[in-house]
Amino acid sequence: MRQNITSGAPWEDIVGYSRAVRIGNIIEVTGTVSIQNGQVYGVDNPYEQTKRSLKIIEEAILKAGADLNDVIRTRIFVTNIDQWEDVGRAHAEIFGSIKPATTMVEVNRLMEPEFLVEIEATAIVQ
Repeated sequence: MRQNITSGAPWEDIVGYSRAVRIGNIIEVTGTVSIQNGQVYGVDNPYEQTKRSLKIIEEAILKAGADLNDVIRTRIFVTNIDQWEDVGRAHAEIFGSIKPATTMVEVNRLMEPEFLVEIEATAIVQ
């Protein structure tokens, strides 16, 4: 059975995607940026953007019937790898004891120039 989790963002219908999809015990959360009330949250602050992105991911995972302890992998895309410590610190504050597999990669740019971080996650419900 497939469960699509929506955030209500206008991009979901424009691009044709869901915030997260659960099939069986697997949950995939799409690339998530730091948005709050339709605005970029934490402009020029990779730490705050990471925290906000992970909060949005957590909300999607909860809607799918799981929690952060079920996350086995994250993928982090940053526009400036020199900011890895701020991004990593925020990630560790959320996942410190869970310790999912993760990758952090520098990319040329994200959808909007104010976005510094985009994160994907995979969870498996136990």
